[in-house]
Amino acid sequence: MNIDFLYGIVDLSFWGYVLVAFLSVEFTFMAITLYLHRDACHRSLNLHPILRHIFRFWLWAGTTMLTKSWVAVHRKHHARCETADDPHSPQILGIKKVLLEGAELYGVQARNPETLEKFGRGTPDDWIERNLYSKYQYLGVTLYVIACLVLFGVPGIIILSVQLIATPLMAAGIVNGIGHYWGYRNFECPDAARNISPWGLLIGGEELHNNHHAFPSSAKFSIMPWEFDIGWLYIKVFSALGLARVIRIAPQPLRQQHRPVDLDTVQAVVINRMHVLRDYSLNVMLPVLRAQIGSVSSQLAQGARKLFVREPAILNDASRRKLSELLASNQQLKTVHDFRDRLKLLWGGAHQSNDSMLQYMRDWIAQAEASGIKALADYAAALRGYAMQPVKPTA
Repeated sequence: MNIDFLYGIVDLSFWGYVLVAFLSVEFTFMAITLYLHRDACHRSLNLHPILRHIFRFWLWAGTTMLTKSWVAVHRKHHARCETADDPHSPQILGIKKVLLEGAELYGVQARNPETLEKFGRGTPDDWIERNLYSKYQYLGVTLYVIACLVLFGVPGIIILSVQLIATPLMAAGIVNGIGHYWGYRNFECPDAARNISPWGLLIGGEELHNNHHAFPSSAKFSIMPWEFDIGWLYIKVFSALGLARVIRIAPQPLRQQHRPVDLDTVQAVVINRMHVLRDYSLNVMLPVLRAQIGSVSSQLAQGARKLFVREPAILNDASRRKLSELLASNQQLKTVHDFRDRLKLLWGGAHQSNDSMLQYMRDWIAQAEASGIKALADYAAALRGYAMQPVKPTA
């Protein structure tokens, strides 16, 4: 029986069709992470207009997503993270809801005029956006369906299905769901964001979600030496071709010895605050906890490490009560925990003038060095060495 009529004008092997489906999905995630996320939403990357138009067209045709809708929902997520107003927080709605219905949650906010007006500003509003993409939102995917059937025939239906399922499942479900529920944390940012994997490969680097929430305006999502962000690889390639320009990446601390505590020190600490807090947890809180854990009850000791270093804002009521009991049971644990909270006040808006910030930091360092806790005193001495990275001359 001749079944050639089941195939389109492009006749591929089985693995050829698999490759087409894979490349289709990967290009979609490239468009999402580079164009929608790092360029349009957070302005950490400046893509060439030609590349922007290619990505805009592909997203309209392959996913029905519009720039303004995606950007508005994501900005609202950052602004209202882990609250009742967060469009898709598994901490509020439950992991099952976000993982399985992430696309529906996105759609609700994408159709919310208030969300679009407040968080969608600065997105494209040109002729093609008004008269084609927004006006005929589902025309693109219709053309995509026709193209798949003409090119690949029946296998095109499978390619199309993979494309249309992958984006809501991987981006809306896994990143927004698992990325705020399971995984590891490099930084104790005031939300539950986690890195799903140190190898940000399948979803354009979006798996490094904790890093992104710690440094939302960074074009590079990998921070630690063992992490890899494939989105950053794309950026380096496009930059070499003159199609992209990096605007910002996450700061890296510069430490110098035997320098005075001045406004430069304060500025360096504030800019590198996520690194400062990470170092504080690793070099003060955890060593003190290990030294003191034998003096607390076995009930409080269970899970103490996670409670002790976790950002209090994301703890539930039961965890907060247990943390309070833990701190009340040991003065050294309470001291180093309190010193961390006091350090965060330096960039929390409590001190308005440069002079008051400088004096506050000097007082914090002096009191930490006089605390009688060696790990805390050593950390305070190291904090004196923070300095600003030298500014590279522009051509």
